[in-house]
Amino acid sequence: MTAGVPTKVLDRPPIVPLVLGAILNPVNSSMLAVALVPIGVTFHAVPARTAWLVSALYLATATGQPVVGRLIDRYGARRLYLAGAALVGVAGVIGTLAPSLGFLILARVLLGFGTCAGYPAAMYLIRRSGIEKPGGLLTALSVSAQTIVVIGPTVGGLLIGAAGWRALFAVNIPLALVCLVLGAILLPRADDLAEFEHRLDHLGIGLFAGALTSLMLFLMSPSPGHLWLPVVTAVLGAGFVRRELRYPDPFLDVRVFAGNAPLIATYLRSLFAQTVAYAYLYGFTQWLEAGRGLSARNAGLILLPMSLVSIGVATITGRRAEFRGKLLVGAVSQVVACALMLLLTAGSPLWIPVLISVICGLPQGLNSLANQNAVYFQADPERMGASAGLLRTFSYLGAMVSAAATGVFFRHGADTAGLHGLAVFLIVVAGLLLVVVLGDRSLRRLGGAPAS
Repeated sequence: MTAGVPTKVLDRPPIVPLVLGAILNPVNSSMLAVALVPIGVTFHAVPARTAWLVSALYLATATGQPVVGRLIDRYGARRLYLAGAALVGVAGVIGTLAPSLGFLILARVLLGFGTCAGYPAAMYLIRRSGIEKPGGLLTALSVSAQTIVVIGPTVGGLLIGAAGWRALFAVNIPLALVCLVLGAILLPRADDLAEFEHRLDHLGIGLFAGALTSLMLFLMSPSPGHLWLPVVTAVLGAGFVRRELRYPDPFLDVRVFAGNAPLIATYLRSLFAQTVAYAYLYGFTQWLEAGRGLSARNAGLILLPMSLVSIGVATITGRRAEFRGKLLVGAVSQVVACALMLLLTAGSPLWIPVLISVICGLPQGLNSLANQNAVYFQADPERMGASAGLLRTFSYLGAMVSAAATGVFFRHGADTAGLHGLAVFLIVVAGLLLVVVLGDRSLRRLGGAPAS
């Protein structure tokens, strides 16, 4: 018998709680971009220490997303969704009252784990609804997340100006309560949950989490003294592959991934695209404040054009099944935006960063939407939760690479020289994204209805 919740087709999924659950992570990712400097001032912390606020969330979420996604595949979405929302509320309280940077980092770790369930739950229920053309639902899911990502810095800057940076943590409390109420009322209950032929692959999950954690810890602080971490990653990764090839019901069926080159290409595209996107969101924003001398509020407003362009592009193109053109435009736009960063100085007129913000809106609106929809069609339907979670894992690996690069180039502060070095690195990454898009011929055939 195939492990998982019975394969009966569900009714149309309740989109409101699914969207709310899926945006919890973008809310906590994007708004913090303009809070790193004021938090550093409050706790007398240098950028290398406040960077842990970014890394902690992504480390927890990147590890937890595919694990929670696999649990959703087996046990249904409702209980994981509710547990995650509750944990987000607890983290919001801890962050709001945090007396030190350490407590804030703890809150971010809890937020990372708490926000793991929303996106896999949404993809799982949409896939199991049996809707032949899910473009509208997938677009709503992607546009809502992208909207939050791009307006987050602007909203975050306004909240900081009105109530201080603690408001960015406090906002999780009402959001979690709304998710708990709507999730309890509207999400379907899974049935026949106890009838599984095999136990959950706890060892496989542990090996996966250990390998990913050691890799991300190295990315957060790459140095010769930490070269033992990639060795640990390789050893645990080899053990994970060996385990998954032998276990009857593996956590991640590596044989499926090995035979699904288009899905692997999608994960790589997500890694490259999000490396550039998050470096812009965090690195460029820090330069606007520390290098250009803008306030958190004004730095957030500079990113507002990106918000508008991203939302408009995603909304207009979301229902179109074409993939390759969207990804090509997204990759080229990232190359152009990063090249323009090389023109910036501490005295540059504001129209240049505004223009960069406008151009960045194109890939922000196209790349994530196209990659998310590609996974929907490419993944094994019985492992949609884990596959969707793994897409987020690669996105957060990109975020970690961007955080590591930002730490390297801004090690003496977010100055213009560091921004230029970061821009050169990002041009290389965006170039790799373009190569992967051009080399993936399967994108031309993608977009038909998924098999039942």
